[in-house]
Amino acid sequence: MADLKPKSQISFAEIFLCSAFAACFAEFCTIPLDTAKVRLQLQSKIANGDGWSPPKYRGLLGTVATIAREEGPSALWKGITAGLHRQFLYGGLRIGLYGPVKTLLVGSDFVGDIPLYQKILAALLTGALAIVVANPTDLVKVRLQAEGKLSAGVPRRYTGALDAYITITRQEGLGALWTGLGPNIARNAIINAAELASYDQVKQTILQIPGFMDNIFTHLLAGLGAGFFAVCIGSPIDVVKSRMMGDSSYKNTMDCFIKTLKNEGFIAFYKGFLPNFTRMGSWNVIMFLTLEQVKKIFAREAYYD
Repeated sequence: MADLKPKSQISFAEIFLCSAFAACFAEFCTIPLDTAKVRLQLQSKIANGDGWSPPKYRGLLGTVATIAREEGPSALWKGITAGLHRQFLYGGLRIGLYGPVKTLLVGSDFVGDIPLYQKILAALLTGALAIVVANPTDLVKVRLQAEGKLSAGVPRRYTGALDAYITITRQEGLGALWTGLGPNIARNAIINAAELASYDQVKQTILQIPGFMDNIFTHLLAGLGAGFFAVCIGSPIDVVKSRMMGDSSYKNTMDCFIKTLKNEGFIAFYKGFLPNFTRMGSWNVIMFLTLEQVKKIFAREAYYD
């Protein structure tokens, strides 16, 4: 009988599936907070529709309560189909490619801890590449989330995710599915670097502290750290992205940035910071905890002839 040998590495297909599953699970659990975040970021257009009026949405819990009361609890999961489409593609690619790209940058013969700047560069590259593929799903998700309760007799723009893809392509052209690609590449590359590189680095640092082990508590702390860094760094870009995708009246990224800054001030770029951090913190904790556990299933020593 031939010698039994351990299967020591997870293939790209396996890590892609692990990453996609973890990202989709985290998306499903936290999308109500993301819906609240989008509504808060788009607040100015609601408040300034026919003259100035008090803001409709106030704070995370207030926004969630208002949406649930006026539109029903299911409205908090608006865009979930497109959100899962996005996370399967974007989450699977950005996380699945992170390890191979790190190895490519430092060389397969590298031994020791990979420098932080190499981790950041790898995450920037994988985040940018992944969102180029997944941008249409992101656009549809934001469009569906942005649509609030309509007046009687006013039809909805889209009946669902598939109808949104078809309607946008028919009315605005195929290229419209990549609306906001510029800020989206910047946002997702930067946030991906903040999430993956910081999680990688925080986890590595924690494991060097006596008494800490590679367990759920360590993953929880590293996930919260990743979420905090991601929101602090990515909020301004996230606001511009949401506004461009939710309203096609902006000419380009710079036009949206300048108008927002001129009309509402710099603080507008941190609108929805609390729900964004609550969402990103919980999203990262759920995603990384799930990812680490699912990877263990594939990483268990498998023997073959």
